[in-house]
Amino acid sequence: MEAESVWRSPAAVAVADRLFRALAVLRVVVLVNAIGLNLWRAQNFEHPTAGVVVVLALVAWTAFVVWAYGAPARRASWLLIADLAVAVAAIAASPIVKGDAMRATIPGFWVMGALLAWAIHWRWQGGLIAATVLSVADWSVRPEFTQNNYGNTFLLMIGGPIVGYMAGSLQQMAAERDLAERRAAAAAERARLARAVHDGVLQVLSLIQRRGGEQGGDLADLGRLAGEQEEALRSLIRQQDAVGVPGGASSRDAAGAAPVDLAAELERLALVRPPVVSVATPGGPVMLPADRALELVAVARACLDNVARHVGNDAAAWLLLEEVGDEIVLSVRDEGPGIPEGRLAAAEAEGRLGVSQSIRGRIVDLGGRATLSTGSYGTEWELTIPRSG
Repeated sequence: MEAESVWRSPAAVAVADRLFRALAVLRVVVLVNAIGLNLWRAQNFEHPTAGVVVVLALVAWTAFVVWAYGAPARRASWLLIADLAVAVAAIAASPIVKGDAMRATIPGFWVMGALLAWAIHWRWQGGLIAATVLSVADWSVRPEFTQNNYGNTFLLMIGGPIVGYMAGSLQQMAAERDLAERRAAAAAERARLARAVHDGVLQVLSLIQRRGGEQGGDLADLGRLAGEQEEALRSLIRQQDAVGVPGGASSRDAAGAAPVDLAAELERLALVRPPVVSVATPGGPVMLPADRALELVAVARACLDNVARHVGNDAAAWLLLEEVGDEIVLSVRDEGPGIPEGRLAAAEAEGRLGVSQSIRGRIVDLGGRATLSTGSYGTEWELTIPRSG
């Protein structure tokens, strides 16, 4: 998974939600601690009224951010920046309120809330930045740098990145587990559908092929078409079985299969099906990954089916295969009456998706383009795909 999609996945967002809920509890705890310590040290305040104002501001801000961080949509960058700015402002106000005798800042451990919010949202990078900002702010108000100051800084600089790294790892693991579960479920569903096809559709097609051959005539053509569809379905099932569960022994897809000769596959169409098909190829093998070659053959078969259906079984059709740089171009042409204007749109609106899915859809999935030219001179499809996906 790409990094950005990991953090936006539902599983990663769910982990962040739980971490922010835990942080909300922690913020209340450190707020109570800050209130208690400031009451205990109230005699150190040179400006008690100002001290009360600062503490009340911390209470109000805590209540606001606990609510704001509660929903993912409200966790915008401005909120986290404002959260850190309030913590820095509370630190900066400490020497003004307490005077030169200040030994401890007013917020104290309360600043952990902003630090951990940055760590959860922006992972270890956010934890490191927030820890650095808070450390510099704390140094700037100290009359001297003591061992205690060093200990506070050390904890900030270690804690922020570590918590951020752990938060990011939890989100990534959750997203990857969710993806693996969805892929496993999809693989199980493919297996179920494959069994259903095998137990039903394939057996019916095999029966039609056998009975059609026995009866002869038009039924023989029907049997031959049923045989072709049976072969295509079995090939599709084999490709789906090769997908498997991620990381398993069968996780190779059809793209990893041995390349096939596209020219030879197209020439087979001229031998086994109407209409009367003429195939022109470059004269040598045109090797493509098996999945891409078989998909393009399926598109050509769909085009020829349309010729047979709308022009006639005895109509002539031409296939022209070309190699143009890193692209494969297949042209399928007939000399029928053409496709009336608006007919394709009407067919799609009626739910008949032969052109939109069997032809255009397949080509788009291969990263290519399908161009249709039609008129009284006939119909021509120009199908262009890159050699590799």
